[in-house]
Amino acid sequence: MSWFRPLAASAGRCAGSLGGQCLAPSRALRASAARPHSQVAEDIVKLLQAKQETHEVKKNFVLKTPKGTRDYGPKQMAIRENVLSTIISCFKRHGAEAIDTPVFELKDTLTGKYGEDSKLIYDLKDQGGELLSLRYDLTVPFARYLAMNKITNIKRYHIAKVYRRDNPAMTRGRYREFYQCDFDIAGQFDPMIPDAECLKIVHEVLSGLKLRNFLIKVNDRRILNGVFAVCGVPDSLFHSTCSTVDKLNKVTWEEVKSEMVGEKGLSPEAVERIGEYIRLHDGLGLIEQLLQDPKLSQNKLAREGLEDMKLLFEYLTLFGIADKISFDLSLARGLDYYTGAIYEAVLLQPQNTPGEEPVSVGSVAGGGRYDGLVGMFDNKGRKVPCVGVSIGVERLFSIMEQEVEYSERIRTTETQVLVATPQKNFLDVRLKLISDLWDSGIKAEMLYKKNPKLLSQLQYCEDTGIPLVAIIGEQELKDGVVKLRVVATREEVDVRRENLTEEIKRRTCQP
Repeated sequence: MSWFRPLAASAGRCAGSLGGQCLAPSRALRASAARPHSQVAEDIVKLLQAKQETHEVKKNFVLKTPKGTRDYGPKQMAIRENVLSTIISCFKRHGAEAIDTPVFELKDTLTGKYGEDSKLIYDLKDQGGELLSLRYDLTVPFARYLAMNKITNIKRYHIAKVYRRDNPAMTRGRYREFYQCDFDIAGQFDPMIPDAECLKIVHEVLSGLKLRNFLIKVNDRRILNGVFAVCGVPDSLFHSTCSTVDKLNKVTWEEVKSEMVGEKGLSPEAVERIGEYIRLHDGLGLIEQLLQDPKLSQNKLAREGLEDMKLLFEYLTLFGIADKISFDLSLARGLDYYTGAIYEAVLLQPQNTPGEEPVSVGSVAGGGRYDGLVGMFDNKGRKVPCVGVSIGVERLFSIMEQEVEYSERIRTTETQVLVATPQKNFLDVRLKLISDLWDSGIKAEMLYKKNPKLLSQLQYCEDTGIPLVAIIGEQELKDGVVKLRVVATREEVDVRRENLTEEIKRRTCQP
């Protein structure tokens, strides 16, 4: 075994070096003595290369979140939870049930449902024999869920993350990963009653978040279909023309017109006729006017859409929200699955705050009717009429975050009381008291020191916004009381130990 001697001779020295450091032989290396010398040498080279590559990776590593995503600290999460709580309360008030679906779907489930936006779907690498994609929205998975479980009647809400391979605009709340808050009504009902409730929900959510300067635009895909038909647009170009018209709230009419002629192949005369219609917006008066239009009134789909839109405005008037609704013929909603009423809520102007440029947030909610989507997943083509709305919470978060920057400090916990003591060697007393409070449903904290200074304990309450301090010392322990201190006013009152829980609940308004 002469080939082993050179290796053995070097065992006491250095098996190799990396950056001037000596690498001692490992057990794996010693075990390799049973293999040929060439294999051992090759293993050593591989080991050194692996360590060098690891060193290079760490050297070039960039510590950041992926493009189009962000982290949320305690302050941001407090804002988000407040917004989501408002939305969930509204959904539950209207009788919705919660569901959840996987974050990814079969690629075929999502394909062909989003028109030109299909290019924004994230496809996943095939590792298990299935072609998968991250969900683009919550509507298509909901339709799949209905068809798969043969559900024909449900009122549901779903709050979850969705993913779009888009060009993000972080300052405007436009991300690649973001939450959607969806409310949908599925089932066969009389016309426009569920649609009106969806719009009422949008109004309630935005009003509840104190975003009072908003407008909800409504239209109907059947009206657009009729407009395009009387203007000479072929049926085959309906969806692509909708996608172009949908850009009118982001670009000028001249740019939209140029795309329809140059890319979609429409004649300039047809585009001019379309422009005469889609730049109209008003309320019930415009609906009445279009019902008398000599061309549009003769189109069956357009007339059905206009009559339903008139009925919708009657219900919205009864709900007391018609003043916040605008019938807008430029609203198209580029997704292919819409079949009837469509709507979108926008802020009329940015929220101005001192010392900062206003944040432009655009649309904050959207939705509509999609009566044919469930049938696309049913092997017999059975349809389930559906209508729903999606709240764009990321854009709402952007507004709320900007407002909080200039408001009073926001609390990031819900702690009601801090258990404190002025005594040394009272850790066991504090632990017993805080355990009793936790067991009684009180949100309580204490400092993780055996003998903290009372001033440090009080300062912690000031810094974190904890409203009450439960102070217990030798005298309180002897008398069977706890000194309850109100942090804001420094008022102190002795409370019997057995009454402490109820007193804390009363002072912090917890039921």
